[in-house]
Amino acid sequence: MLVEKMTKNLSSESIFSRKYGLLSKEEAYENAKRIEDECFIAASEHFQKEPDGDGSSAVQFYARETSKLMLEVLKRGPEHKEHGEVVAVDRPVKPTETVFDVSGGRRAFIDAEEARELLSPLTEQGNSYKKICLSNISFGIDAAHVAGPILASIKGQLTEVNLSDFIAGRPEDEALEVMKIFSSALEGCVLRYLNLSDNALGEKGVRAFGALLKSQNSLEELYLMNDGISEAAAKAVCELIPSTDKLKILHFHNNMTGDEGAIAISEVLKHSPLLEDFRCSSTRVAAEGGIELAKSLETCTHLKKLDLRDNIFGVDAGITLSKTLEKLVHITEIYISYLNLEDEGAIAIANTLKQSVPFLEVLDIGGNEITTKAAPALAECVAVKKSLRTLILSENELKDQGAVLIGRALEEGHTQLKELDVSFNMLRRVGARCLAQAVSNKPDFKLLNINGNAISDEGIDEVKEILKNGSNSVHVLGPLDENDVEEEGEDGEEEEGGGAAKEGEGELESKLQHLKVEQD
Repeated sequence: MLVEKMTKNLSSESIFSRKYGLLSKEEAYENAKRIEDECFIAASEHFQKEPDGDGSSAVQFYARETSKLMLEVLKRGPEHKEHGEVVAVDRPVKPTETVFDVSGGRRAFIDAEEARELLSPLTEQGNSYKKICLSNISFGIDAAHVAGPILASIKGQLTEVNLSDFIAGRPEDEALEVMKIFSSALEGCVLRYLNLSDNALGEKGVRAFGALLKSQNSLEELYLMNDGISEAAAKAVCELIPSTDKLKILHFHNNMTGDEGAIAISEVLKHSPLLEDFRCSSTRVAAEGGIELAKSLETCTHLKKLDLRDNIFGVDAGITLSKTLEKLVHITEIYISYLNLEDEGAIAIANTLKQSVPFLEVLDIGGNEITTKAAPALAECVAVKKSLRTLILSENELKDQGAVLIGRALEEGHTQLKELDVSFNMLRRVGARCLAQAVSNKPDFKLLNINGNAISDEGIDEVKEILKNGSNSVHVLGPLDENDVEEEGEDGEEEEGGGAAKEGEGELESKLQHLKVEQD
């Protein structure tokens, strides 16, 4: 595996290949094999000297030595000849090359000299780099002082900057100073894309980037994910960015935003009329903040993708969101799982979606404590969403009654459906069979997830047989390692009245015959 990985790395375009030449796959393989052989022998000898160890130091030695030797090969460049001439090892930067990305290598702490070598392509006369990604490299102050003038020299041509995860492992004071150096260097560049994710910014970090943020009037994409964006930090973002009227993508995933922070973000949304993709998932936003976010999204009439997963909105915020969704007619993907919507919130949203959002392709409403009470409204909504590709209803309490309604809603049309997830919903044999029947002949279907339920062995066999007899293979059935057959008797007999599967679906299905899925 290591030989294969080294071969790929040695024969792929990189900052080293641009400077020293690109190895052919054959030469890369020869070097990779030699390196692995040498390092394995050396690591084995290392291990023999520490017979009481657990081998971890030998593994570390093995990894360190292979990396060192691979770097030597990269810096040496190709040795083999082509058509009697040595392959060039000092190629100039191609004038048409626009992307400078150093994120593909191992995570590394770099000093001033390493920064100078790493960023040397950016100093080449006449380079055309417009997009830079310095992610996965940790810059110290000395390295930042080297990087600053280099970035400042090309900032007039930059349109995209990715500084995600570029201060990992640095003390706070040092990290803040590095941010300020980069911010000052890039101040005034006209960016359409800026990514500052994975930097544990907090308010201090956001303000450390103040010079850069204040100079941005044309941002189309802004990523501040996993940054410790608290209430104060969210307010700082709102305060510092002068204009978001061109913003199309805004991601705030995995922060500590809370209600007050969400209210600050809401102000950004109100001034982002062109927004198409908004992500504010896992941000500790409760009812008050959820209501404000939902209201402010009314301005974003171009929205196509909405991700609010893993917050604590509750019923009232869910109802407010349902009213907003009426106005978002272009939306195609909605991710609202784990919002504590309960039946009331889910019904409100389902009723809205039934009458609007005509092009919906993805609906994720899992983990919301939805019971059979909301199943009819959900089924009626699903029935008219013929463009659905993904439907996620996992970790609710739909039971067989709800599953049968959802299955019936999906039977007609829905030819684009690829994934249906009804895992952990207290399903048994009847519901599972009905869902399998609903998807068995969908031409593009890929995954039916009914794991984490209480489906009998006979029920599983029936599901597999249904899938085999349809146009899909049994391979579309997801794992069943958490299916718990023993739970099936807790609420009575498996099919509420028994009866063999082939003779009918028992008393439960007879009770369900009068239930209809409205599609108009």
